[in-house]
Amino acid sequence: MGENLQDLYRELDVFFHPRGVAVLGASRKEKKVGHTVLKGLISGGEVPRPGLQGFRGGIYPVNPKEKEILGLTCYPSITDIPDPVDIAIFCIPNTAVSAAMRQCVEKGVRGAIILTAGFGEAGPEGKQLQEEFVAIAREGGIRVIGPNCLGCLYPPNDLNASFGITLPYPGQVALFSQSGALVDCIIDWSLSQQYGFSAMVSYGNKADLDVPDFLAWASQDECTRAISLYIEGVGDGRRFIETASQVSRLKPIVVLKAGRSVKGTKAVSSHTGSLSGSYAVYAGVFRQAGIITADNLTELLSISQALAFQPLMKGRRVAIVTNGGACGVMCTDYCQEVGLDLPDPPPEMIDRLDSSGLIHPAWSRNNPFDIVGDAGPERYRAVLEEVMSSDLYDGVIVIQTLQAVTDNLGDAKIVVEMSKTYRKPVIAAFMGGVISREGIDYLSEHHIPNFFDVKAAAYTMKALADYGQYRARVSD
Repeated sequence: MGENLQDLYRELDVFFHPRGVAVLGASRKEKKVGHTVLKGLISGGEVPRPGLQGFRGGIYPVNPKEKEILGLTCYPSITDIPDPVDIAIFCIPNTAVSAAMRQCVEKGVRGAIILTAGFGEAGPEGKQLQEEFVAIAREGGIRVIGPNCLGCLYPPNDLNASFGITLPYPGQVALFSQSGALVDCIIDWSLSQQYGFSAMVSYGNKADLDVPDFLAWASQDECTRAISLYIEGVGDGRRFIETASQVSRLKPIVVLKAGRSVKGTKAVSSHTGSLSGSYAVYAGVFRQAGIITADNLTELLSISQALAFQPLMKGRRVAIVTNGGACGVMCTDYCQEVGLDLPDPPPEMIDRLDSSGLIHPAWSRNNPFDIVGDAGPERYRAVLEEVMSSDLYDGVIVIQTLQAVTDNLGDAKIVVEMSKTYRKPVIAAFMGGVISREGIDYLSEHHIPNFFDVKAAAYTMKALADYGQYRARVSD
């Protein structure tokens, strides 16, 4: 039967487009959670970046002991705030949450973000406290993120309703994670890479809202083109499958599942109170629902970015274009390892390249297309035009090894130009660092996924092929 995705989107969108946000337990003390959260709402976070402004709706600190915090009027309780408050962020002790939730019901709050720990993950007493505030929230029509979570960030709206260090750059990948610490680490990394997110939510114990709810919201969010999940366990397996199957027909979902081993499963239980079953069962569920699996955090983020910005593969046939033979050979091994095909060029394509006057006589004349170490932008252009205009190839991996004569920016510009012209998926492996930075940054600015490791490039192309085949199958 499945979810009504649009109804869930409208119900949850209050967390991403609130009129007013109250911080319960706001504090003057800089090391307190209530201070960090309030500051994050006002300015976006601790780390300045171009364009970051902070939330432009109403911000209301709540603390009966204070009159003013960070230049804002402080209210004794949420019911004393004269303006509409759509969401409340709880930075108060676990024993005070239920009473505060009753006040939120009285105020007409629609969403609660409970950062506080010490609930379902902490044993029977914590579980009882969690059940108590959830019952109050449900009776009052309040949806809850958490407890024991980082919160919610929505960069398109400059909304940092979390304990997160700062807002990441706006992008088109939504990340939903049971772990809050993981989100903070990803934010820090993403700033160095200018990797953007449409939304980030750490939902912790999932006492109310769970993965299917966030999937439904993301399926309708206009800023989101791909969805990343870090999960340790799911509450309602049937609901998860049904919702994910609906959403994956609209947008790609990539998941990193933790708790695969016996020890890992035990650790999951103590971390967020989740029940985590056999990974083999989860893997089967993911395949059934059209979800792409990632083996590590790097894969999760790189595959999501590729799915957000690159066209899907129509088949599994790949051309590898490289100026370094060894890297082309390694990439060939990895492509075949994951079930990608590498057709050799037909005689007429070889003849055209040989007669072009642009190709070194020693080029490989097979796939991978090894165009020799002194290759420049025009040689890359000649080969890319051939393979990308040909019906023989569904996608291209472009490798650049840094050599003395390499024009890394010029090569990057050709890759971007060919990608725009032919609209086939392109994955780059510009294998350098400091000296190659200009070209790598140019690829990033134009949403061409780039990897130092050709294995990552091959595995990312596989994801484009797998999801492309899934979408073709479900649309028949």
